[in-house]
Amino acid sequence: MLEPNIPGGFTGITLPPIPYSESQNASFTGTFTQSINPMASCDPAAASSLSEEFAVPAHVEEVRSVMEEFAEQHGAAGRLVVLITSGGTKVPLESRTVRFLDNFSSGRRGASSAEYFLSQGYAVIFLHRQRSLYPYTRLYTGVNLLDCMTLDAARDGTGRVTMDQTKLPDIAEVLKRYQAVKSAGLLLPVEFNTLSEYLHLLKAAAQALSSIGSKAMFYLAAAVSDFYIPASEMPEHKIQSSNGPLQISMKMVPKILKPLVKDWAPKAFVISFKLETDPSILLERARCALDTYKHQAVVANVLDTRHGYVVIVTKDSQTELVLTDEEAQREVEIEDKIVRNLSHAHTRFINQNV
Repeated sequence: MLEPNIPGGFTGITLPPIPYSESQNASFTGTFTQSINPMASCDPAAASSLSEEFAVPAHVEEVRSVMEEFAEQHGAAGRLVVLITSGGTKVPLESRTVRFLDNFSSGRRGASSAEYFLSQGYAVIFLHRQRSLYPYTRLYTGVNLLDCMTLDAARDGTGRVTMDQTKLPDIAEVLKRYQAVKSAGLLLPVEFNTLSEYLHLLKAAAQALSSIGSKAMFYLAAAVSDFYIPASEMPEHKIQSSNGPLQISMKMVPKILKPLVKDWAPKAFVISFKLETDPSILLERARCALDTYKHQAVVANVLDTRHGYVVIVTKDSQTELVLTDEEAQREVEIEDKIVRNLSHAHTRFINQNV
């Protein structure tokens, strides 16, 4: 559903679920299997069949138009625009989905980065997984809001709700920043749920932001599935356990980064993320991605240390960003350093391409 605009800015966009084509011919028996290609992540699969392999959301063109209007409005005002992807994608196993495979991500990095980009003067399109962490409200995810409220009931049955600010640290300042962003129309939230929605919305965003050229940045922090089941091979109904053990054969997801960089937004400043569990291959994989997709930077991080240490890898450099113990005690976030580094790099990129 596309909500109407309100004075001063844009409201969020929520898409309805995408219907998958029905098929009862898929066979699911046995165990998960995979053919291993050690260089597979550096070999981009063709993205030309995107609309053939993945159902197109009904409102994608309407969403693209809203994103384009947002980008052109802020670009004309001299403001830079960043598209942030955040959260994980869901891959259904059935057309009438009961079971699915999920790339888990809380969306912490994307949501916090959005706040820091806004503080740097950017306008932000926040392409995020439904119910993942959101800018500003992320700071209170562990709080039960009802425990922070008191109802002062009146005799006529009405009542006044008061908030205990001691249970919501810095809420006045956070609310002030959020309302300033909202009134200026600087944050455009767009939701996705499934992998299919994500891919089509990212393509639409790239096409929408291409009109502002190098003023656009893509900060691709979402956790995107590498594998999927084509709609034509998906069973219509719930997979029955009575049929025995489960074997699933999955296809590789088209690597959408290459057409984004080459065709859809060729003048934009593009950052991807590389997460590994093995530190010894981290920089090799980051440079492999740069060589393959020809974008501007990779934020490389290891699962166990990602909240306190990252390496920003470019064609000509690698920069380590580290949180010190003193910074950690002051609750400094690594995303603040990432955004400062990349916003400076973006400015240099723009100046070099004038």
